[in-house]
Amino acid sequence: MLEPTIAAIRPLDESAMAAARELQGRLTKPAGSLGALEDLSVRLAGLAGVCPPPLPEPAAVAIFAGDHGVHAQGVTPWPQEVTGQMVGNFLAGGAVVNAFARQAGASVTVVDVGVATPVGPADGTERPAEPGRAAGGPTGVPRFVEANVRRGTRDMTVTAALTREETRAAVQTGVRVAGELIDAGAGILLTGDMGIGNTTPAAALVAVFAGVDPAEATGRGTGVDDPTYRHKIEVVRAALLRHAPDPADPLGVLASVGGLEHAALTGLILGAAARRVPVLLDGVIAVSAALAAVALAPDAAGAMVAGHRSAEPGATVALRRLGLEPLIDLGLRLGEGTGALLALPVVTGAVRVLHEVATFDSAGVAEK
Repeated sequence: MLEPTIAAIRPLDESAMAAARELQGRLTKPAGSLGALEDLSVRLAGLAGVCPPPLPEPAAVAIFAGDHGVHAQGVTPWPQEVTGQMVGNFLAGGAVVNAFARQAGASVTVVDVGVATPVGPADGTERPAEPGRAAGGPTGVPRFVEANVRRGTRDMTVTAALTREETRAAVQTGVRVAGELIDAGAGILLTGDMGIGNTTPAAALVAVFAGVDPAEATGRGTGVDDPTYRHKIEVVRAALLRHAPDPADPLGVLASVGGLEHAALTGLILGAAARRVPVLLDGVIAVSAALAAVALAPDAAGAMVAGHRSAEPGATVALRRLGLEPLIDLGLRLGEGTGALLALPVVTGAVRVLHEVATFDSAGVAEK
């Protein structure tokens, strides 16, 4: 599944982008007055290969959940069982991501790709969509997908977090989920994540792929105190010294210091890019996975839209490496897909302009 997906990813369509730029110049507004929205609309036209591009709707959030062996190193004060408990909260509709998804009219699908304790239906079947939970989202998407590769990663300071086979399985889970959501009608995918301790492997991934020191890539996560923060940096440094991961081998990097949700998000991004559907990135977990995705398929960057600038410093490092400017900056660091959902109306608005705003000729408005 992975190799054909990568092979299907192509560069943005230059003719569609040129048509979008030309159309932007004829709309009833001063040229360039919509700033970054104009550039975004051009990129989305290039992704779709047509101008104007399809409206990015309905929207589907995919939350990948996993646990981390590095939790044993004391990188967070939160107990590991919170990961599974929050999966239950997502399924009950009680988390911030659920509130924002209802506001945005997006569906929410939770994927257990590596939670340490069993969650969801005992028989492992997918829970059907809940009628009316997010009017406007794609219909028929599952609320819960059981795709557990293993019950949490190994401690990356002791051994590789994952085997290469486990990493590939997690990436392919992300590809499969992307395809299923798009087949259900999703016009844009939003990244979500849940995993106590997952900003530690995210920092390691950013440090490797962006080529920066762990201190530059590591943040406070859930808000750890100064001693824990300093310890967390050294944990990341120790893992990188142990494994010396090679950024030219993206699957090897994910295996040595990544998480199952990071690998699955990498697959989701690749799957969306192969289908030429935009993927709206959330915070530091998502952008660390995006770095792995572009290492596997550089043209995958064309499908990415940076929803927001996370308060985690590694997110800014990763966005700079990806060449992406975030749409909003609210100091968020929750994850779950919350920042991406808040940015969703901005993306829709950028495309709607190309569909609905009159040109100077059609409106009878004089140009300067």
